[in-house]
Amino acid sequence: PLYFNRGSNIIAKANWQKNRLKGLRHIKPKHTRLFVDVPGTDDKISDYAFEMASSSIRFGSGVTQEVGYDLQDLGLNRAAVFCDPRIAKLSKSPLHVVLDSLKKQNISFEVYDRIRVEPTDSSFKDAIQFAIDGDFDGFVAVGGGSTIDTAKAANLYSTYPADFLTYVNPPLGYGKPPPGPLKPLIAIPTTSGTGSETTGVAIFDYEELGAKTGIAHRMLKPTLGLVDPENTKTMPYGVAAASGFDILCHALESYTAVPFQKRVPRPDRPILRPAYQGSNPISDIWSLKSLEMLNDYFIRSVENPKDLEARSKVHLAATYAGIGFGNAGVHLCHGMSYPVSGAVKDYHAPDYESSHPIIPHGMSVVLHAPAVFQFTWSSDPERHQRVARILGIPEEHSHKQTALADAVISFMKKLNVPGGLRKVGFQEQDIGDLVQGTLPQARVLKLSPKPVGEEELTHLFEDSMDLY
Repeated sequence: PLYFNRGSNIIAKANWQKNRLKGLRHIKPKHTRLFVDVPGTDDKISDYAFEMASSSIRFGSGVTQEVGYDLQDLGLNRAAVFCDPRIAKLSKSPLHVVLDSLKKQNISFEVYDRIRVEPTDSSFKDAIQFAIDGDFDGFVAVGGGSTIDTAKAANLYSTYPADFLTYVNPPLGYGKPPPGPLKPLIAIPTTSGTGSETTGVAIFDYEELGAKTGIAHRMLKPTLGLVDPENTKTMPYGVAAASGFDILCHALESYTAVPFQKRVPRPDRPILRPAYQGSNPISDIWSLKSLEMLNDYFIRSVENPKDLEARSKVHLAATYAGIGFGNAGVHLCHGMSYPVSGAVKDYHAPDYESSHPIIPHGMSVVLHAPAVFQFTWSSDPERHQRVARILGIPEEHSHKQTALADAVISFMKKLNVPGGLRKVGFQEQDIGDLVQGTLPQARVLKLSPKPVGEEELTHLFEDSMDLY
């Protein structure tokens, strides 16, 4: 298709970019440290402001049935409805509620159900081609983060066709901002974890290099998120657990990220200010409230799918954390998770219907959290102590460097998460590749509150091998 190949010049640039990424993997440790170092507060180069951006959110049991009215009020006539194969096969699913609502309001539609759980550039491109061929004037995404992220990419590239690497985050892609507003997208999450209904981020695996990357810009944010607890009733134990750990790490990482006024470089124009800006006073509020709800309801929501109160609270917690990290960002847990989920060998997570091996995103993130938060503790002990207490660590023990790690491990044990990278198929000989796969994740690594390079990442992966 034309939007993937616009002449030899574009191809040459893409090849140069890929070679540049490969080059980054062989930088000496001291230079690698400079690549992701967190700078001081030099007011000549560091930022001085942060910006809050989020989708409109409507929360409540039954709001899914309102989607037809929303599309009609937006002036849309033809919608692309995205869902994953599992949702499509359910006899009574949120998809059927959506389609019924669209029919009642005379909105024409086509369903795209070829979503890949943990998307790749190939699966994104397939969805993009569907969106281009269908000539839709809006999108509805019904599913988890993989579905919503795929819809964001399809919306972007079908609205502003370009070589695939044009909008992809550096250093793999060019990181160009969208030329203008996108078409309306309504996100209806059916899992409680990614918070993708609130953010301008779409994550995927770039297959050629085995690296996870993404597209990030405020323009990608859904127009509206319909957060309906009814849609979580069919979420099985393993999916609920992994998704919930994604919420946990979103909230913890955004709260402990480098402060916004220490992030560099200061953008030349406001539109160039990144979505991930560092911890800030407003994101803090959303992240802390999310952690409070998780402490009270996370275990209940996983163990009893009929506990609608617990599932409702965790569903809302995912949105709270999404607003928090969508503006503050995440750091090491997520940066380290990308090569792990991208290099999965033969692990098949329970309750995930997939034809390929899979380490769910939330699982791959939380496997690094204990080591990460012991490492970052010294950057701001008071912040780490506060969230450790929220997650159940007694006051008298919250001063310990292991306090937050202990809190996370307690949740992991209760919900039967594998006790380290070794349990999902990795060995010590894999650490070098995992480190090299993490280093290019500069967008999130630079938000670490402590500097990291090859040496630090190697130790963190080592400490994540066997947690318990």
